[in-house]
Amino acid sequence: MLRLKKEETSNHCPYCKGEGYFQLRLGGSETCNRCNGSGKK
Repeated sequence: MLRLKKEETSNHCPYCKGEGYFQLRLGGSETCNRCNGSGKK
């Protein structure tokens, strides 16, 4: 996993870690409801 500077991570959605989606345990993915898939706050 890459380490990012605080300035780069400050505008990322903390729930999905800026990815815009969650990996589901049973397979597949689900869009993050907090940022609507944008990956930003």
